Amino acid sequence: MKYLSFFFKKTGALSKRFFDKISRMLYHPKPSVKDEGANEFYRSGGEQLRFDYPGLNTNSIVFDLGGYEGQWASDIYGRYRSKIYIFEVYAPYYDNIKERFSNNDDIKVYNFGLSSGDAVTQISIDGFSTSAFKKSENMVDIELRNVSHFISENKIKKIDLMKINIEGAEYELLEHLISTGIVKTIDNLQIQFHEFIPNAFNEMNSIREKLSVTHLPTYKFDFTWDNWKLKE
Repeated sequence: MKYLSFFFKKTGALSKRFFDKISRMLYHPKPSVKDEGANEFYRSGGEQLRFDYPGLNTNSIVFDLGGYEGQWASDIYGRYRSKIYIFEVYAPYYDNIKERFSNNDDIKVYNFGLSSGDAVTQISIDGFSTSAFKKSENMVDIELRNVSHFISENKIKKIDLMKINIEGAEYELLEHLISTGIVKTIDNLQIQFHEFIPNAFNEMNSIREKLSVTHLPTYKFDFTWDNWKLKE
């Protein structure tokens, strides 16, 4: 690179400026939509936003879709003492969460995910990430259950907060919640959209447009976190 820069310096300042511009582009690529969303999220104190729900109380119902280690649920419970339903499809994570909250009757843990229908499918296990939309050498079977049936069977009339971090499956689930009208019974939707599915940016914005009929965004950070609150 420095030899080329020396060459362009010899051939004129205009050529050097051109080369320097190309060099900056190579070494400092434009941030992705996800990078920009994440940067804005952290500049805005986003982690605090994810726990700022003053309307929650001991009678509130919270769904945690994608429990992982149970930390988000633990933090929400520590603040509001709400009734929490955790859904984790990967058995080792589920076992750890189940053990973590074994003495807490307010927190229920389920070894299946919620979706538009009942199914058994596979997810990839890649480090700390699990997804049905990625392939790896380590694939495991997981169970999904119909969200409409689960809500009906458990006689749940209102969900005060639903956190959705399900590694690409959020698009299908949200379409189902919207089309069935269940979304109107959810006060807050905290969503992480994922960028690795086909046409992800347009799919994200399509879901956002549909949510805007019933909800208002309290924050939106592309492919990082959104929160949508039910309109009054």
